[in-house]
Amino acid sequence: MHQISSFLSDEYDCWFTQFYPDYEFEKWPLRAGLLENTIMSGHFKQKADKYLADHGLQSDYMAQKNEYDMTVFCTDLIVPRKLQKGKTIWVQEGMIDELTTWSKVVKASRFIPRYLAMGTALNGSSNLCDIYCVASEGYKNFFEKMGTDRDKMVITGIPNFDNIPEFVNNDFPYHDYVLVATSDIRECFKKDDRIGFLNKCRDIVGARKVIFKLHPNEIKERAISEIKQVFGEDALVYTDGDSNHMIANCQELITQFSTLVYVGIVLGKKVHSYFDLNELYRLVPEQNGATSARKIADICHEYMEFKGTGKDFLSQYKPKQNNIAA
Repeated sequence: MHQISSFLSDEYDCWFTQFYPDYEFEKWPLRAGLLENTIMSGHFKQKADKYLADHGLQSDYMAQKNEYDMTVFCTDLIVPRKLQKGKTIWVQEGMIDELTTWSKVVKASRFIPRYLAMGTALNGSSNLCDIYCVASEGYKNFFEKMGTDRDKMVITGIPNFDNIPEFVNNDFPYHDYVLVATSDIRECFKKDDRIGFLNKCRDIVGARKVIFKLHPNEIKERAISEIKQVFGEDALVYTDGDSNHMIANCQELITQFSTLVYVGIVLGKKVHSYFDLNELYRLVPEQNGATSARKIADICHEYMEFKGTGKDFLSQYKPKQNNIAA
């Protein structure tokens, strides 16, 4: 969102808000401290607030200060009523979780909020926004199957995942190892046989060096204890750091449910994932030389100035050609 706004801030007054609940019945769990492991609260909100402050970005939590002509979302699990009054654009921010039995129930229901699918399985499928900026042709097909109008979607790529080859140039000190990138499955209230997963990792790793990178939402002490239980006290575990650089330097990548698998695929690594690998190769984000943020900002600008509906805008929209140096 910061990258996109950097192409718009000279012309428009850009503000940021952390993801927040809309209805009163959604707000009481937030006030009661029951959402500390979600992006609505806890360390995720603290990190977001710090990022805004460190970069001098304008914050309007819950959109209380202003009325907005346009809102750019990275999730449509909640689209607050106030923000639906203006123009709306959704931007894909990463991988979409698997569609579980429960998320299918939530999707079929007219009364269960989409975020109660407990993950991102229904992100991008509300069809509530005017325009949907998606990662690739594969994801365009995916979101159409999930119920979003195909005519609303524009393939833009994803900022942060549109120039993956650049990660090869890094100063991460290790090379030629197996990298295991874990997921926050349990923190999202789903079942994860972590010890079983680690034992499978051990079979894949064999005698090679292994490095672990934890998801930032994981309960770190628990995850580290489990890793050391299977791999020994000397196991090398990172709780932060640039995962992309770690992948660039590895021989093989093991993931659970993580967008990071796309980094491995683009860089030609052997990868493992809980997702079907054939499907992942179809979905892999477009590589366009780090022009996705500019493409999305161009859409924001043109749609902001357009006098008409999102449908009318998209019927006449022609993407600008971006020249990419080889």
